[in-house]
Amino acid sequence: MAAPSPLPFPASGAPVREAMTVFVSGLEVAAGIGVYDHEHGRLQRLIIDVTLELTPAPIEHLADTINYETVANAARAIVAAGHIGLVETFAEKLGLAMLEDLRVRRCTVRIEKPGALGGEAVPGCELVLAR
Repeated sequence: MAAPSPLPFPASGAPVREAMTVFVSGLEVAAGIGVYDHEHGRLQRLIIDVTLELTPAPIEHLADTINYETVANAARAIVAAGHIGLVETFAEKLGLAMLEDLRVRRCTVRIEKPGALGGEAVPGCELVLAR
């Protein structure tokens, strides 16, 4: 005889995979970024959050999902490519890189640029790209 369910109601059908989200939060990079003369020739701190909404599928192995290192390596490659004028441009490059993997249905990239305004205020941008 099966053990009674701990739920006060009976389960109805098999669960359905509705979504799978992979994220990297708080990734810090030092980037050549900014449009003003005083921002050229020096590195500035960026804090990057990326959220990837994947096509829901069974995940048994690392190859079945997006490796966190893929996100970090893409951000570091953008930094290595040289100076970028705008945080928004950086976000778009990173988002487009993430969408190269066809399993990614939607990508949210949030970038903060601490210190850009002085004091405690932290400016930045958030970009959402979807298929």
